[in-house]
Order: sequence, then structure tokens, then C-alpha cells
Amino acid sequence: MPRPLDQPAQNGNARLANNGAAQQPEQIGKRGVNRWRGMALAMVRLSLPAAQSLAHFLRHPRWTRPMGLGSAESWALWRGATGLYLAGLLVLALVLHLWQRAMGLPSPDAFGKVPPALLLPTVTLLAPVAEECVFRGWLSGRPRALALIAGLVVAAAALWTVRDGAAHPVALLLLLLGVLGAALGWFVLRRRETPAWFVAAFPVLFMLHAVVFALFHLSNYPRITLALVPMVLPQLWAGLVFGFIRVRISLPAAMLAHALGNLAAVTVAFLVQ
Repeated sequence: MPRPLDQPAQNGNARLANNGAAQQPEQIGKRGVNRWRGMALAMVRLSLPAAQSLAHFLRHPRWTRPMGLGSAESWALWRGATGLYLAGLLVLALVLHLWQRAMGLPSPDAFGKVPPALLLPTVTLLAPVAEECVFRGWLSGRPRALALIAGLVVAAAALWTVRDGAAHPVALLLLLLGVLGAALGWFVLRRRETPAWFVAAFPVLFMLHAVVFALFHLSNYPRITLALVPMVLPQLWAGLVFGFIRVRISLPAAMLAHALGNLAAVTVAFLVQ
């Protein structure tokens, strides 16, 4: 039987335990925010050498011939730019989570119909390759790439007009012309270099492509409202950084960064569930 003097100590310990239990969710939440903030700061520190190059490029976008991934310099630039992208993605995810809750916005459903077994390869392989080819493959300015994307846009517009499995004859004709034009342009124009008009218009085209890339992802939501526009800021950031990587390094380098970013996003979404 405990002595009477032990009772106050036991009561004090119980109060401390209760206070600890009451504060645990708040402490866990703070630790979670601090953990993500620490990760973001670590990636920014590792990316400082590339930050100046990226900032200069975004202030004055300029067409250049890609350096490729065959040198230590290009890999260092890729690591830095990808680290900056991931750090920005973490910050935007935290801010937009609060915005989504405050506005009562729906969650995106980009891969809701994808079987679970195919989700990871779709997110980390198929989507990065397809989106980089469509949205940034033509940033080289090569006539063959411009012909390819123009033909694919015409074909996609023709497919968009299909309703209930029925297509208008004009739509079928446009689909055929788009596919043939893309294929012929890719082979016939393969020796043509980037024209001067593309180099002159590149700053506008670059910024426009990032905006279109972001707005395209509004289709991930069940309904589109003005309040949803901030929710595609991560895609705008992705378009700017992936575009920089594509122009300065190569298209495969942009695909690799895109795949890594998608993998990080899926991992975070899985962990917070």
C-alpha cells in the first residue's frame, strides 16, 4: 500500500500524462510541418548552384541548344533544378492543402479509373513520357517537332468531337490528316534547324506553354470553378522547371525529373492517408 506522501506525486504524474496525451496530436502536427519544412530547406540548400541559373532563365527565357546528360555539369544542373522543383512542390502542397480545406474544394481524380496495379507505372512512366513529349517536346523549335505537335493537336481536336462512338466525316478526315501530317513532317523535316522566328518568339511561347500545362490539369477535377485555379499552381511551377530542364539539358532529363516529382507526390499522398 503506497504511503500518503506518494499520492500527490502519482497525481502529478497522471496530470502530466494527460497533458501529454492532449497535446500529442498538436505536437505531431507541428513535427510533421517541421519535417516537411526541413526537407524543403535541405533541397533548397543542395540546389543553390542551380537556383541562380533557373532564376535568370525565368526572368529572360532564351532558346539554347540542349547540352544533354553526358557531362557532370549537366547532371549537377539537373539535380539542382529537380531539388528546387521538389522543394517548391512541398511548400505549395502545404499552402494549397489549407486553401482546399478552407474553400471546400474537391480533390483531383486524375487516376481514379486506373487499376491499382497500374497506378505506379502510369504515374511514374507513362504520364511523364507522354506529357513531356506533348507539352515540351516541341520547345526545341525543330520543324519536325512543330509539325508533329501540330498534327497531334489536329488529331486530338477531331477525336474530341466524337460523341457516343459516332464521328462526323469531317472529323474523321481531320483525324487522318493530323496523323499523316505529323508522321510526314517528322520524317520529311528531320534535317531542318530551328527557324529564326521561333527563337524570337521563344520567351512568349515558353511562358504560354507553362500556363497551358497548368490549366490542362484542371481537367483532373470533377467540376471547374475559379476557386480551383490556385490548385494548379504546382503544375505551373512544374511547367516552368521542367521547361527549363528540357531547354537547357534535354527532353529525357525533363521526363526523369517529371517521373521523380510524380513519385514524390504519390508517396506523400499515400503517407498522409
